Amino acid sequence: MVSQGSSPSLLEALSSDFLACKICLEQLRVPKTLPCLHTYCQDCLAQLAESGHVRCPECRETVPVPPTGVAAFKTNFFVNGLLDLVKARACGDLHAGKPACALCPLVGGTSTGGPATARCLDCADDLCQACADGHRCTRQTHTHRVVDLVGYRRGWYDEEARERQAAQCPHHPGEALRFLCQPCSQLLCRECRLDPHLDHPCLPLAEAVRARRPGLEELLAGVDNNLVELEAARVAEKEALVRLREQAARVGTQVEEAAEGVLRALLAQKQEVLGQLRAHVEAAEEAARERLAELEGREQVAKAAAAFARRVLNLGREAEILSLEGAIAQRLRQLQGCPWMPGPAPCLLPQLELHPGLLDKDCHLLRLFFEEQHLQDGGKDVAGTQGGDETQSQRDDGAKTVRQNGNQPQCREGAQTPKDNKAQMPREYGAQTPKEGRAKMSQEDRAQTPNKDRAQMPQEDGEAHIQRGSQSNKKRKFKGRLKSISREPSPAPGPNLEGSGLLPRPIFSCSFPTRMPGDKRSPRITGLCPFGSREILVADEQNRALKRFSLNGDYKGAVPVPEGCSPCSVAALQGAVAFSAGARLYLISPDGEVQWRRALSLSQASHAVAALPSGDRVSVSVAGHVEVYNMEGSLATRFIPGGKANRGLRALVFLTVSPQGNFVGSDWQQNSVVVCDGLGQVIGEYKGPGLHGCQPGSVSVDKKGYIFLTLREVNKVVILDPKGSLLGDFLTAYHGLEKPRVTTMVDGRYLVVSLSNGTIHVFRVRSPDS
Repeated sequence: MVSQGSSPSLLEALSSDFLACKICLEQLRVPKTLPCLHTYCQDCLAQLAESGHVRCPECRETVPVPPTGVAAFKTNFFVNGLLDLVKARACGDLHAGKPACALCPLVGGTSTGGPATARCLDCADDLCQACADGHRCTRQTHTHRVVDLVGYRRGWYDEEARERQAAQCPHHPGEALRFLCQPCSQLLCRECRLDPHLDHPCLPLAEAVRARRPGLEELLAGVDNNLVELEAARVAEKEALVRLREQAARVGTQVEEAAEGVLRALLAQKQEVLGQLRAHVEAAEEAARERLAELEGREQVAKAAAAFARRVLNLGREAEILSLEGAIAQRLRQLQGCPWMPGPAPCLLPQLELHPGLLDKDCHLLRLFFEEQHLQDGGKDVAGTQGGDETQSQRDDGAKTVRQNGNQPQCREGAQTPKDNKAQMPREYGAQTPKEGRAKMSQEDRAQTPNKDRAQMPQEDGEAHIQRGSQSNKKRKFKGRLKSISREPSPAPGPNLEGSGLLPRPIFSCSFPTRMPGDKRSPRITGLCPFGSREILVADEQNRALKRFSLNGDYKGAVPVPEGCSPCSVAALQGAVAFSAGARLYLISPDGEVQWRRALSLSQASHAVAALPSGDRVSVSVAGHVEVYNMEGSLATRFIPGGKANRGLRALVFLTVSPQGNFVGSDWQQNSVVVCDGLGQVIGEYKGPGLHGCQPGSVSVDKKGYIFLTLREVNKVVILDPKGSLLGDFLTAYHGLEKPRVTTMVDGRYLVVSLSNGTIHVFRVRSPDS
């Protein structure tokens, strides 16, 4: 590419694609130039013309077609001249493999001339040696430049040829364009000059160029200045974009931390309130059960006595009735005089009182504050604010920051709590407030407190604040609503893990789509597994395919599957591939040959498949238990996680096997993650708040036994220790997760995550000791 401000050489123009049409990609034929200065073949423009307009394929500018058609667009004589030069160098009549002389047929009367050895740059003819010598001796052509043909065809005389080249008149063949009609701005040959431009003032081409060149050069200089400004603006725009992305990443982290803190405080209150509710309900139920037992006993006694008396009166003889009258009357009088309970005991019904800010749709816990940056003299960044007046001391390094708006969330008037309450000083999210600083009330006190006073009581637990270090006292303002507080944060790691770098960390490697040109539908990835060296096998249930990809996203082909099969879960063994489809388990060779198939339970919609570390056995989840098959298709072992006592109580939807030989599964029946050994003995099980109320998703295990659990509903991958205890978040939506579906671990250190849209993200798992 020619640099700005330098003149392009003739060799560059002839050797580049400047002479190629950008539409047909071939050498230009009858080149026509649009007003945007892009040149195309006349026939190509005719095909693009639609409704009287042509849209430039390069700059997308739409120009009207002249009334007489695309032929009326300006002919590019500059391109025509270069094309003539190229054609003269490459073409010509051949004689014994060499160009033929153009003058011999005219002089000797022969149909073909002798081999050409020279070329006249003025006549643009190839000449034999005899004609070349005679060409130099005639009065009319002795000034012509005759050069060696070999050197000419090698480009040695291109500059001279261009200087002597004359544009040909399109209306009068053989006539060169020599004049410029000033009123018509039209190039003329001698024939055109006679009529109808005879009375028009005309200038020779050289004189006309000298007159008009300064104006064009001035315009060109102005455009060059614009290009310099555009380049500077482009660089500044890129730098601004980089700054925006960096600051957005920082703000995103702050928002995550703020939201996590708010949710942690809210969850603490939730657990406290739910605990109080459970305790109250259990006490009330116990008292009610005691009263019901006593009432039921008395009711049975009364019913038995009444039934006996009624049976005697209806069926007894006179003597029998009279003989029992005294005993019956005494018992009935005794029952009538029994002190029955006056009615159900008073029941204290629980009621929930919410802070007014939680019910206020205009309450903004988080806001974004935007600052405009521009450069002034000296290159110093100066920030101008939008949406409020802030001093420079209130700005955090001149960047867009998350700010704290006072000590209270912004709510509508009347819903704000007092700002001068000492119990509402800012504190870190999740920190416990001392009892003497909390405004807790007993149930009796709340009952005696008017509603208007109760609305103004400090609600410390529901209002968490951002405090960026103990040394920072800058005011921060929030101007952007947190969309939802429906996703609970994962419990923080233990005190010896928090911030100590003892947990694996993700390092983004690459991302790639899995849809291939032959796919008829959007991919639906239901299974992933390692396949060979640094490759993965992708089960695309929607397109009924097992696709191979490298960890860099290169497509390596597909493993053929039996016709009609839609692979669900997949695992790679030694020289074979196992997958589940419907209610069957298949083992096939890499070239698609079915080695065996086994029928599975119909009571389960999908069956998870995982290879054992030895690579010669495959495990599959079937109706709450795990079956292990060898390479011959024989059932090697079968167990229920937790033993027979858990029969029917498990539903393992996802399954994997750790390098240590332990089975890890997502149990949708118990809503937990269960870890068990090869005999089914449960080593650990997690069903705590770290699941956020979601059903556990896909599980993967790294070489050290860390468990990576997918939580699709909250766009997270959390990490558990080898015994199933939650350690914290590993991946979140901040890492680009949007509805993660299936994961797998490759080489024990690459976590591959598939999304619902068919995209795959690859993360390198950085171990704590690396």
